[in-house]
Amino acid sequence: MKALVKEKAEPGLRLVDVPEPEVGPGDVLIKVLRTGICGTDLHIRAWDGWARQAIRTPLVIGHEFVGEVVGTGRDVTGRGDISVGDRVSGEGHLVCGRCRNCLAGRRHLCRATVGLGVGRDGAFAEYVVLPAANVWVHRVPVDLDVAAIFDPFGNAVHTALSFPLVGEDVLITGAGPIGLMAAAVARHAGARNVVVTDVSEERLELARKIGASLALNVSGATIADGQRALGLREGFDIGLEMSGRPEAMRDMIANMTHGGRIAMLGLPAEEFAVDWARIVTSMITIKGIYGREMFETWYAMSVLLEGGLDLAPVITGRYDHRDHEAAFADAASGRGGKVILDWTA
Repeated sequence: MKALVKEKAEPGLRLVDVPEPEVGPGDVLIKVLRTGICGTDLHIRAWDGWARQAIRTPLVIGHEFVGEVVGTGRDVTGRGDISVGDRVSGEGHLVCGRCRNCLAGRRHLCRATVGLGVGRDGAFAEYVVLPAANVWVHRVPVDLDVAAIFDPFGNAVHTALSFPLVGEDVLITGAGPIGLMAAAVARHAGARNVVVTDVSEERLELARKIGASLALNVSGATIADGQRALGLREGFDIGLEMSGRPEAMRDMIANMTHGGRIAMLGLPAEEFAVDWARIVTSMITIKGIYGREMFETWYAMSVLLEGGLDLAPVITGRYDHRDHEAAFADAASGRGGKVILDWTA
């Protein structure tokens, strides 16, 4: 089969022929239809410091996908919950099932998690194999492009729904694809104001399309300016930090109300200082987010879409998988939303 592979310890990716994956007793074989390019994939392609530490070559990359079940292992066949022909996405965090958190049903907290397309061969290929426990069956029709980004959509939902949003003023720092999806979720879930910050006018325009109350370019304005424009007197109730930028986190903390709550998904490249005195005296709660709650977040994602949440504006690039160089360049530009690869040709 064709697959997009990190063949050597150097920048770049190659579309090459590799053996089809073997199906174990508890596995599901999936024909890949569409995939989404993630920041992780960009790191692997660039072969940066993180990738050099985390990746062993050769590796089929990719973890955001939608596909069709074409085969099931011995222990899956006949169960009835997953059948040949089902349209599915996949939870890209494969957990051990034996640690304290897994046994307690808190699988998203497993310390032995292996990432699809990072710790094992991924989904940027014509076929992918996943344990049945990681397969999400779409029981209602979902647009293929949207189904391909259920994994990052889950990150957005997990972050946005960490705290109650109804009637709250929400600040989102970072208008990347996940920040944009989180803004759509916050608006859909009943937030009063949703402010999105970034330095890319193209991405801020996408934030306006998905319903942000204010899309603020912080290269020329401050979050305090945004507060004044909206008539906020005491600061933001909820903060969703999506950028991983030190200045964004510091500005967020400085503009929270007393008792404010922050969910932090953005992953910093290095350690940085924050105003801990402000966090203490303002009684601010900070919660780290990584991945999705399995599978409560997935249920919430499906229900949000059934309820009319529209993610179409977040998807700005669509390419044949053979045009992966152009697709990755688009995704790396920092000007658009999600980029999709089509594997059906």
